[in-house]
Amino acid sequence: APHAEILEAAREELAKKGYNLKIVEYTDYVQPNLALEAGDLDANYFQHLPYLEQFNQERGTKLVSAGKIHYEPFGIYAGKTASLDELADGAKVAVPNDATNEARALQLLAAQGLITLKDGVGLNATKVDITSNPKNYEIVEMEAALLPTVLDDVAVAVINGNYAMEAGFSVGKDALATEDASSEAAQTYANVLVVKEGRENDPAIQALYAALTGDKVKDYINSTYDGAVVPIF
Repeated sequence: APHAEILEAAREELAKKGYNLKIVEYTDYVQPNLALEAGDLDANYFQHLPYLEQFNQERGTKLVSAGKIHYEPFGIYAGKTASLDELADGAKVAVPNDATNEARALQLLAAQGLITLKDGVGLNATKVDITSNPKNYEIVEMEAALLPTVLDDVAVAVINGNYAMEAGFSVGKDALATEDASSEAAQTYANVLVVKEGRENDPAIQALYAALTGDKVKDYINSTYDGAVVPIF
């Protein structure tokens, strides 16, 4: 989930164009790309572009994106403080401590006007790139998976969508703020449909992408995942 489920939602639309969709599920992030490179699959759908580009570089594969489908937004969740407007001077704000996720968290805080980041730092942002912190928030870094467990000890926490869901939060209802679809993070870390280089314009691939980005799948995503999965088309 959610990828196999979203593909299943696209099956009927794809069938209307004469294609029978066979969904093969994997439990790791390596085999789907190796199987695609070997020609055992026509496409895969599980990863974002930064991962794909790193995989190609490390493995010598020639895989490309055929288009963006969805992203899984970070959210700010209430701990001791119920709203962003109520954050006190010196409040503790918890963020993930790994490089990619911390940058996304800081960008979300900046988008809400809580801090300002150095111009152009983008998704390489770290604490040292905070140029303005008017209320002197204490940015507390910790392992992403632990963030839902520390809400009693911090004012708010910025939590990955999957960890928020696992902790029982509704991303759509409980998050005080989430990444916007137009944000650099959402666009960069959108999950994409991936094919071997040169197959991007194959009729079957184009039909699959059209089915995945149609109204039926959009409605399915919006009604199923409670804001934890957001269409980016």
